[in-house]
Amino acid sequence: MTTEIENLPAKSLADMVRTLNLTGHVGFDSLPDQLVNKSVSQGFCFNILCVGETGIGKSTMMDTLFNTNFDSTPSNHDLPGVKLKAHTYELREKNVLLKLTLVDSVGFGDQINKEDSWKPIVDYIDAQFDAYLHEELKIKRMLHTYHDTRVHACLYFIAPTGHSLKALDLVTMQKMDSKVNIIPVIAKADTITKTELTKFKAKLMAELVANNVQIYQFPTDDETVAETNTVMNQHLPFAVVGSNDEVKIGNKMVKARQYPWGTVQVENENHCDFVKLREMLIRTNMEDLREMTHSKHFELYRRHKLEEMGFSDSESRSLSETYEQKRQEHITMLQKKEDEMRQMFVIRVKEKEAELKEAEKELHNRFDALKRQHTEEKRKLEESKKKLDDEMNLFAQQKAQVQAHTSTMTKKKK
Repeated sequence: MTTEIENLPAKSLADMVRTLNLTGHVGFDSLPDQLVNKSVSQGFCFNILCVGETGIGKSTMMDTLFNTNFDSTPSNHDLPGVKLKAHTYELREKNVLLKLTLVDSVGFGDQINKEDSWKPIVDYIDAQFDAYLHEELKIKRMLHTYHDTRVHACLYFIAPTGHSLKALDLVTMQKMDSKVNIIPVIAKADTITKTELTKFKAKLMAELVANNVQIYQFPTDDETVAETNTVMNQHLPFAVVGSNDEVKIGNKMVKARQYPWGTVQVENENHCDFVKLREMLIRTNMEDLREMTHSKHFELYRRHKLEEMGFSDSESRSLSETYEQKRQEHITMLQKKEDEMRQMFVIRVKEKEAELKEAEKELHNRFDALKRQHTEEKRKLEESKKKLDDEMNLFAQQKAQVQAHTSTMTKKKK
């Protein structure tokens, strides 16, 4: 009977489900409350990746967004490459605990050669996916206590140039859009006029669409937030202003930036889109960002990784068959590498023997040459010695003759 049910199509199974009316209170209507209580006791985690040029205001925006002061050190512009720095904080609002991880792309856009500036960012995102997959594939899993470091949202800070996206921004977002939820924001939006800002937003969105960059769209399938999210999708990218300073406006203190010509209030929607960003990122769609990371981006990474390991969705092979096939492939590959290494070793030994024979031959030739040179020098030395002996003998004879002649002449004089 079980086998028959398993082989039935999904539509037939749905037709077999009967709907019954309860005659009294059972109690499973408290499941939502149980889930809420369990979630609150465990706490939540949320991870934000901030990508943007040095000095564009990423740290200030995070401080403003969560209404606190995070640990941040100003970065120099002379770093040789891009580095990702992650800091984790525990925030508590009423009875809700949030484990927040902020990841900053230090040195992004500061190099002369920006060709591979995106690579450390993508590698970091993949590394977090890989760590979660490794924990998921363990025999003894501890996912309920595992600190999930997967990036749930990427705030991409765009410089308020008023012209267009930089090539670096386009390439980076193209490399990231299949791995993370990208929310583009225009930083320091108080540096351009409202008219320029409106045109800049339209141009940025047109460029993103033309270059097939998939940014995060706020979900509209939930009726409770569909209308709000639809309106907010039309405001992307958000033009934001951040500030740690409080200014007295009227009878209350508000976060603002004060200029000689006036004051820009961070939470005034007529001045910037900060409130819209906070509403969409934290208060309305934080859980959807977490869910999208797990169900879409991580699933895509997981599928590719498992396919690389030899697993597939095919129902014709069981897990044990797939494992055995992969094991045989691995053994075959190792045997092939061993044969290649053995052949390479034999070739190198032969090459070394040939080198040694050549060196030995060269040494023999040098020895023979030195031997011939020594023989020749010895012969020349003997000839020189013989010649010198002959000259000495001749000199001795001449000396004797001179002495005899001198003696004869002396006798004659007497």
